[in-house]
Amino acid sequence: MIDAIARTPQAFAARIEGTPGAQRVIHEQGYAYPLFAEFHDAEAKLESMDRKGIDVSVISPAPPMFYYWADVDVARQAAKLVNDGIADMVQAKPSRLRGMATIPLQHPDAAIAEMERVVREHGFKAVEIGTSVEGEQLAESRFRPILRRAQDLGVFVFAHPYYVGAKRGLEGYYLTNLIGNPLDTTIMLANLIFSGALDELPGLKICLAHGGGFTPYQIGRLVHGHRVRAETHAKSRTSPKALLSRLYFDSLVFDPAALRYLVDLVGADHVCIGTDAPFDMADDAPLSTIAAMPRLSSAEQHAICCGTALRLLGEPA
Repeated sequence: MIDAIARTPQAFAARIEGTPGAQRVIHEQGYAYPLFAEFHDAEAKLESMDRKGIDVSVISPAPPMFYYWADVDVARQAAKLVNDGIADMVQAKPSRLRGMATIPLQHPDAAIAEMERVVREHGFKAVEIGTSVEGEQLAESRFRPILRRAQDLGVFVFAHPYYVGAKRGLEGYYLTNLIGNPLDTTIMLANLIFSGALDELPGLKICLAHGGGFTPYQIGRLVHGHRVRAETHAKSRTSPKALLSRLYFDSLVFDPAALRYLVDLVGADHVCIGTDAPFDMADDAPLSTIAAMPRLSSAEQHAICCGTALRLLGEPA
């Protein structure tokens, strides 16, 4: 994908700037970030993993590569380039790397076709999707066939925030990420819960970035609202807390006490280690964060550090 952007920047609305070793990716949408070697170099990825004490990583595409704004041809091409590049990295270090695909979510037929292709050709067991699609909620009925196909294929879905531009009140202090990202996850999840989408897809495995946004820590408010407000139980009679317990969460909350609460709420078998590497919001010592969790048992540590993720991948834990 990097090569394609360098060759035809106008086609992908992005460009590569700078000298080797100090390059940046600049997207016309407004994203700009360093071109870290571990985005594309398997050896660099392993070096980072070794530094953090991580044996196996599932490589998820960087959200700027979702290309949800693009027409079907560009979106399909971008997804294929990204996914085939990830497959090359996995093939280079198959004992330590696993692949996770991006799919052109705004074009459901193309998204399903690409999901089927990466499962068939690369053996991928996971796809990453944005929490919204250019302002559209994942709970919209037109996205339901994609989620249903993921369920049928046994592919787990990793949901990561995606939006462009500042929202009112979040313009300063990097709040677009600090608050905006977990807020987007919270909005997505509330819509999935109250719309009945999760009721329709009981076998769907969804893992939420950043500890599930704000939802786990305000689940009592959703439960109360579901009980007293007709709007919230018009399409789903299932308690939000029961639906939350079906979901999976990464451990990326940075605070050991918050991680303890999440594990107490959903169980260690529904929490897996997250890193956010190589961005600056990464946890550079994720094992230490987990080890600092109050009352951490050896069974919980095993689940969070490998058991939950391996189960989602269909591998022996």
